Amino acid sequence: MSTLINKIGLGTVQFGTNYGISNTSGKTTLSEVEKIIQFAEISRIQYVDTAYAYGDAEEVLGKFNLSSFKVISKYIPNKTSLSDQFLSSLTRLNIPSFHGYLAHRPLDLIADEKKNWKTLLKFKEEGKVKKIGASFNTVEELEQVLKNNIALDIVQVPYNYFDTRFEKLLKQLKKENVEVHSRSAFLQGLFFCNPHTLSDYFNDIKPLLSRLQQQDDLAQQLLHYALEKQFIDVVNIGVNDVKQLRENVEGIKASKVNTLPKLETKLYEKIIMPSNWLKSK
Repeated sequence: MSTLINKIGLGTVQFGTNYGISNTSGKTTLSEVEKIIQFAEISRIQYVDTAYAYGDAEEVLGKFNLSSFKVISKYIPNKTSLSDQFLSSLTRLNIPSFHGYLAHRPLDLIADEKKNWKTLLKFKEEGKVKKIGASFNTVEELEQVLKNNIALDIVQVPYNYFDTRFEKLLKQLKKENVEVHSRSAFLQGLFFCNPHTLSDYFNDIKPLLSRLQQQDDLAQQLLHYALEKQFIDVVNIGVNDVKQLRENVEGIKASKVNTLPKLETKLYEKIIMPSNWLKSK
């Protein structure tokens, strides 16, 4: 089971912002981040995932020694250039180079005659980043980038019990030695929300959530669901405190038969894509 621990990536958006539908504690405090980083290191978690757009998460992480981790960050197209964001992120994180660097908006890689993709290739040639790629929200985005002959080293996509949209493409990419990272194993915590307190927008899945939550080890089951996929190299999980991380690590070490019921039908994108939740309010 230790190999599964090695596949864990520590998501850090909540270190810099108040994030997650089930998060009631707000942004993680600096002292708690320190405990999380320390526990992640002794647990031999290898990856830390962050982004320029995660509030001050990079600055927070930069207060600690990250030399034992493979750090992945992302840029977002805005008034600040890609080069400025890249170098600023290295400075804020207090690291000499990235393991991975991704476009937060993947179609930016094919815009302007692939201007920013060429910039990423330059940083890679200079040894400032090992692998370059993008973070995707839809299958269509990934297909479009691949059609434009972008040779991705690394991709990040949502993947969980409810959301397996990318599976076919991920298997193909894995054969081509692309490093595959997943996120949203817990769908921003939706799996753990009390169905009775959710808005009517989620009516279609409330009965299913109630059934799933009858399992004492739901978090463990959901993590294993993603971790055991051979076409996924890293499963990023976000935690609000060290207690949550400890419980996740202990759950990964425990070997149990997967008892998640087979989904009879595919869920609509209004459920599996959190960006749609806000539109419902």
